[in-house]
Amino acid sequence: MNILIKLSGQLRKFLKCLGAVCLMGMTLLTCADVVGRYLGHPILGSVEIVGFMATLTAALALPYTHEARGHAGVEILVRLLSTRTQAIIELCTHAISLLLFGVVTWRMTRYAATIHRSGEVSMNLEFPLHSIIFLTAFCFLVLTLTILEDVINNVKLLMGKK
Repeated sequence: MNILIKLSGQLRKFLKCLGAVCLMGMTLLTCADVVGRYLGHPILGSVEIVGFMATLTAALALPYTHEARGHAGVEILVRLLSTRTQAIIELCTHAISLLLFGVVTWRMTRYAATIHRSGEVSMNLEFPLHSIIFLTAFCFLVLTLTILEDVINNVKLLMGKK
């Protein structure tokens, strides 16, 4: 289990860095395209590429954002409850999230396989869309593993082993 936790942590760090690269790439490509358009030489497919990178930036950041508790949450009422009650609430929300993102990962992987079989590509650059969908599904898989870690930690906390 420790190997899985270490691997998951390393994957989160790698995906976070890859997301930052996508964000920087979006910025640089957009700036270059604006200058190119001004000079009469726009970059072909820049809108598609920026759209792909925006999707990937969000997906790549999800596991790290969950680990860092960077999502918006309503804690005003929950903070007033006991530590045990907070752990129970967190366990329930994480269990539901685990189920949801497990299903999303599975269905997204199946969708990417369907797109791959159909040979669907992007409109201008004819980039194979299944690769973006598979990478997004992988990000959701890492998010699911991160949520699973939280579920395990909450169970340990409730059993008094942490």
